[in-house]
Amino acid sequence: MGGTVVNGTVAGGFEPVREAFVRNFEQLGDRGAAVAVYRDGHKVVDLWAGTKDIDGAAPWEHGTAQIVRSATKGVAAAVLLLLHQRGELDLDAPVGTYWPEFKAAGKERTLVRHLLAHRAGVPVLDRPLTPEEAADPDLGAAAVAAQAPVWEPGTDHGYHAQTYSWLTGELVRRVTGRTVGEWIADEIAEPVGAGLWLGLPPAEHARVGRVGPAGTLEAEGALKTRPKRSVAEAYADPESLTRRAFAAITPLPDENSPAYREAVLPASNGIATADGLARFYASLIGEVDGGRRLFTSETAALARGEQSAGPDRVLVVNTRFALGYMLHGSASPLLSPGSFGHPGRGGALGFADPDSGIAFGYVTNGFRPGVTADPRAQALVRAVRTALAQR
Repeated sequence: MGGTVVNGTVAGGFEPVREAFVRNFEQLGDRGAAVAVYRDGHKVVDLWAGTKDIDGAAPWEHGTAQIVRSATKGVAAAVLLLLHQRGELDLDAPVGTYWPEFKAAGKERTLVRHLLAHRAGVPVLDRPLTPEEAADPDLGAAAVAAQAPVWEPGTDHGYHAQTYSWLTGELVRRVTGRTVGEWIADEIAEPVGAGLWLGLPPAEHARVGRVGPAGTLEAEGALKTRPKRSVAEAYADPESLTRRAFAAITPLPDENSPAYREAVLPASNGIATADGLARFYASLIGEVDGGRRLFTSETAALARGEQSAGPDRVLVVNTRFALGYMLHGSASPLLSPGSFGHPGRGGALGFADPDSGIAFGYVTNGFRPGVTADPRAQALVRAVRTALAQR
């Protein structure tokens, strides 16, 4: 199929995923990317192709990692759910129980579950933070603690695009004394052997590619997965919640800078390999290669139990959220109604589907416009669905 050189393997029956991966390069503008799929804890797809850097010629290698933007949110959510699983965090307690300063400005009755379900009412900051300020956990926590909510917490939902970083990060610090990045490294990545980081160690910088805008789309209808009224329309209005939520860090950070990669921003700057993202999700729903499972069945049910649904006050389309995870729906199609996971704006996607035993990870160095339904990731998800239907 064309001249794209694809490396890696697929198990018998999963050939449609390889075919879709090739088409992503030949028709959907991918320059460098990888996809991994696990089924029942065993890897069935492990593919990579293209260049490591969006603007370079060095080949993508097995183990190349990329920034995954908001797909980080799903990894960070697992920290809070695991703390709840261990009895260290009550999802129905007021946030102020653990973080007294957060009770300011009408947020006294905000519950922990509201933070995870994007119901806390603080998706914006009246004074945006610079990238340098955003990387300071004390400044970020103080900013969201002082912020007045734009709706009564718990009564509505809207995507906390950037403020999710300080809401979740500070809660983890208050409960554990560790940063959320340290907790992920110690309690998630190392035990399950997942190639993912929040707060990239200097020793790992060499494996991470440079990101940038993706190539031109060639396939007609490639953007059919986007909602008719896109978030871009609302983003164009500087007074909208959409624009203000994404602009809580202003100006936009340089995602290729070492300083940004080393920062700990649970909303936006996790680094992962495709295998690391898929392996993480596989560990939430079962044992991986006979090893450790992270979530009990009860916690996995929380991860896909709907908390918010309907018109999103930030993303302006209908969204569905569980506790920290997006759920299958028109704005963010996953594998099936039982799937839970999180996309990264413009590209990356990770999710688990307990009903089929599938865990999925896709990372790319080329970001496209759009927030929740990238056409390349969607093509791969459809291919997984096809493969399962043919088995």
